Amino acid sequence: MVGNIGLWVIWTAHSVGELSMFTWQVLKWLVRPPLRIRAVFEQMQEIGYNSVPVVAITALSTGGVLALQSYIGFKRFGAESMVGTVVALSMTRELGPVLTGIMVAGRAGSAMAAELGTMKVTEQIDALYTLAANPIKYLIVPRFIAGVLMLPMLSVVGDVLGIMGGAAIGVGTLEANPVVYMKKTFEFLELNDIYSGLFKSMVFGGIIAIVCCFQGFATEGGAEGVGKATTRSVVISSILILVTDYVMTAFLF
Repeated sequence: MVGNIGLWVIWTAHSVGELSMFTWQVLKWLVRPPLRIRAVFEQMQEIGYNSVPVVAITALSTGGVLALQSYIGFKRFGAESMVGTVVALSMTRELGPVLTGIMVAGRAGSAMAAELGTMKVTEQIDALYTLAANPIKYLIVPRFIAGVLMLPMLSVVGDVLGIMGGAAIGVGTLEANPVVYMKKTFEFLELNDIYSGLFKSMVFGGIIAIVCCFQGFATEGGAEGVGKATTRSVVISSILILVTDYVMTAFLF
């Protein structure tokens, strides 16, 4: 028992150290020219544009469920008019950034890990070294930039559609007055609520890019290793997003 705990502690410390060194390498090459603009836009399309449908469906359904659950609870003490306020604050401050991050980790993050893992086991990454091309600069930096830039944009899409989903349920199903509902939606919403959510999304984008690319780079063991790396990338990214969200919420609010 004690031996297993010791091995787990050593493995965790070793993994954290490797991930920290990998992050340092990415940040170091991030500021060194030239910047592959075309590759950045390609990754922005893959991470951002191609993730819009899954983020939109998730936000719409979450906003609707949130409105329905809030109405049921608030009706018990006569505060049904506050449903719009709760939906707006919840989406912009927490649910929009967090759900967007988890959805992107599952869709685009897993694709990053699988692509880079396949390149690793087929020795394409080693070939870059022989061509005097640094793989961090060539493969990771464009994905990191795209992740940091696109997550806030996707979060905006999630916020707007989540509020719209809540309004659709509140007005269409729960028969709330549309004027009162929209007034309450924006009456207590402050710019800081929106800015803090966008800042969280930017951090989540960096986490997804770093973790998933690192897992791809560390892949060993052929096709089976690629599958394990893909799974680990999604699990670790999702956990780090939730933990980081708590820490940032404690400092931002």
